[in-house]
Amino acid sequence: MQTELADFIRDTPAGHEAEAILRRCVHCGFCLATCPTYQLLGDERDSPRGRIYLIKQMLEGQPVTATTRTHLDRCLTCRACETACPSGVEYGHLVDIGRAVLAERGPERPAQERAARWALRAGLPNKGLFGSAMALGKLARPVLPRPLAAKVPAHSAHSAMVAPRHARRVLALAGCVQPSMAPSINTAASRVLDALGISLVEVPGAGCCGAMRFHLDDQHGGLDDARRLIDRWIGPIERGEAEGIAMTASGCGAFVRDYAHLFENDPDYASRAATVTLKTRDLAEIVAAELDRAPQIWRAEPAGTLAFHSPCTLQHGQKVVGTVERILAAAGYALTTVADAHLCCGSAGAYSILQPAIATKLRDAKLLELQRHGAAGIASANIGCISHLAGNANVPVRHWVEWVADRLRPA
Repeated sequence: MQTELADFIRDTPAGHEAEAILRRCVHCGFCLATCPTYQLLGDERDSPRGRIYLIKQMLEGQPVTATTRTHLDRCLTCRACETACPSGVEYGHLVDIGRAVLAERGPERPAQERAARWALRAGLPNKGLFGSAMALGKLARPVLPRPLAAKVPAHSAHSAMVAPRHARRVLALAGCVQPSMAPSINTAASRVLDALGISLVEVPGAGCCGAMRFHLDDQHGGLDDARRLIDRWIGPIERGEAEGIAMTASGCGAFVRDYAHLFENDPDYASRAATVTLKTRDLAEIVAAELDRAPQIWRAEPAGTLAFHSPCTLQHGQKVVGTVERILAAAGYALTTVADAHLCCGSAGAYSILQPAIATKLRDAKLLELQRHGAAGIASANIGCISHLAGNANVPVRHWVEWVADRLRPA
């Protein structure tokens, strides 16, 4: 694709990156069949190829319009198009650049949109504030409207994480919304890893990874959150107190594993960010590496049947494919076939809140396939997807590590 970038971006790092990405696109259209919004809406502007053209027009100096913003807002950033693209177009990085230009040069959003995005930026990454709101929501859940109640998980009993006792240790991300919505996830992860001879350690203050603010019109604020997280993790890693970082939320994992790219032009953080990226693994990768000796930790009696939903951030963002399925099978679960497993469930961070009509249609289509063959439960790998799917599922929806933890032999 030929480009002629405008002066405002031509000789900037973002401009150089955007130009390189744009020139890889050969208009082949392979991305169209994998794009959830194009499949649903049928509008070329709601496809990766169409959005690439819209971004190109902005970067070449054409007017930045509310129409362009609408179509970029509708993008889930699921990155299924990247998996399908034969030319290696890094669409996710390009859409980040396009959204930054929109935020800086586009028309002001309507007041209601600005208020909603501000509330999400202020509330979701703030562990204390979100935790208090979630506690109130759980108390009021019986009287909340059904769509709102579906966003609030019911009370669930959970125990403390297993205390560190092994020489092998990995760091955990406490996160921002997961501790309030599903604290049992990290607890289950600590149990499974402990059974494999690895201790999971939460670092105090290791909160939001930065993805939430970064994707809600505040890329600078998101990077500040990321810097704080890097500062929390880098000490234990450099001192050799932990061999790596285990991500129990694939959405956070995809963003953290992009730190090296996000900070490559930051002289103060480039090296540390690259180290964090290098040391970060999805929890499934760590557990799968121990599978050769894992059978002795599982219960002998047969397990039930599950359907596995692979989040976009796991399969397209981190390129971790088939790994969770191997672990579930090793633990004794039978897995059903899920058609169109590459398509997004509609959660996508705050997307299900900001684009509820599209998100609901995508969720219901995903649940139809997940429940088609009578699975007794659904496993996933990201708290956002779990919450979104659970809002209308007929069976329990849990993180895969919780299902696996149920299969551990008694200590």
